[in-house]
Amino acid sequence: MRVEIWMDVVCPWAYIGKRRVERAVADFDGDVEVVWRPYRIDPSAPVPGEPLAEVLRDPVADEALRACAPGLAPAENRLRVDLIAAKEGLGPPWGAAWRASSHDAHRLIALAEPAGVQDAVVEALLRAHFVDAVDISDREVLARVVGDVFPEGVALLDGDAGEERVRELLLEGRARGIRTSPTIVVGDRALAGAQPPEVIAEFLAEGGERRSVPSEVERYRWAESLLDQRDPLGALVLLRPLLSEHGSDRSVRLLAARAWYASAQLGRARAALEELVAAHPADAYAHVLLGRTLQRMSRGEQAGPHLRLGAAMAEPR
Repeated sequence: MRVEIWMDVVCPWAYIGKRRVERAVADFDGDVEVVWRPYRIDPSAPVPGEPLAEVLRDPVADEALRACAPGLAPAENRLRVDLIAAKEGLGPPWGAAWRASSHDAHRLIALAEPAGVQDAVVEALLRAHFVDAVDISDREVLARVVGDVFPEGVALLDGDAGEERVRELLLEGRARGIRTSPTIVVGDRALAGAQPPEVIAEFLAEGGERRSVPSEVERYRWAESLLDQRDPLGALVLLRPLLSEHGSDRSVRLLAARAWYASAQLGRARAALEELVAAHPADAYAHVLLGRTLQRMSRGEQAGPHLRLGAAMAEPR
């Protein structure tokens, strides 16, 4: 069974959730493969990090911590998580000392997967942030943290290794409805939060498989979901390989045109839509979207025929 855990290494519930998943898996009757996926609770966290004690005096910055404990005030969450962490055998000492970007940490986690050391890297990063209380946005710190388990990993950070993978995974998570850290996913089912081990065990026992669809179709659906969530630039990131490999596909071109239109890349939208209406003159939606694109480009006279034609074709007969 493949278990995906979407989490941010700067979310304390992720560390608690890791311990609970480990206990549930230990008692599970069957083989379990755990893979770690990125989630960002504080995308604006800086490099280098800043002392967390100072940040927590700012009520606006403190709100970022709600993402890993929905429904709780940040101060209440911190007190609760301290007590629960102790019960899970984490610390002492316990507690993050830095508000730090987790971007490079997530790159390391992604790069560690094919190397077969992903879990060890996750454990090292979580311990560094919450027990050793170091700044995991600092690459020199990261080198010390993962040096024993993934020594080749930190050198990869000097280039762009893992950048595209992490960015796509973050977009995939958003498209799939991941909204909190941690979220455990088996097949098409998700369990949000660091649930007790018995709840996780029950969730695992129910099994589940991802719907068997071609990877291109899955990627298309994720891009469509992001566009529906008003993230056209994210949709275009996921569409990039589809446009490269299946650029002549009508559905792919139309979805890309919608994303270009929504992100005000009107020249690209117009070019794609003109090709579509030439190849598929009966596509009412393509005519309407082309008309709206031309309107936004202040080309009203050219827009009119497409808008009227699209409206006429859409009328019930």
